[in-house]
Amino acid sequence: MTRAGSIWRPRVFDVGTEPDPRFSLANERTLLAWLRTGLAWQAGGVALAAVDLPIHPAAKLVAAVLLLLLGIASVMHGLRTWMRSEHALRTDQPLPHSRSAVAIVLGGALSGAVLLLGLAIGP
Repeated sequence: MTRAGSIWRPRVFDVGTEPDPRFSLANERTLLAWLRTGLAWQAGGVALAAVDLPIHPAAKLVAAVLLLLLGIASVMHGLRTWMRSEHALRTDQPLPHSRSAVAIVLGGALSGAVLLLGLAIGP
């Protein structure tokens, strides 16, 4: 099916000119990396909630929820970044920088700190 006949057509395809396919494919690989990262965060949150570890229950719950939220944020960040980058490629603009990636990294550090605290306190 051609792009014009697609059921879901992001608005980024409606502007500018078709970029070099190598750049679009690289942008898509970056999106897929963010999706894998988001799924890994989510899997970590589910695993943490499911496995019996010698961690304080409140810290375990907070860390698991943080990991699940980070997974959602990573997936949404990946989609937003893909759309902004594709738009920039099509309109010959500089690629956008990302502030939300820093928030995701800080969230990962925070969830690790909560886990360390939970281990230090114990069950």
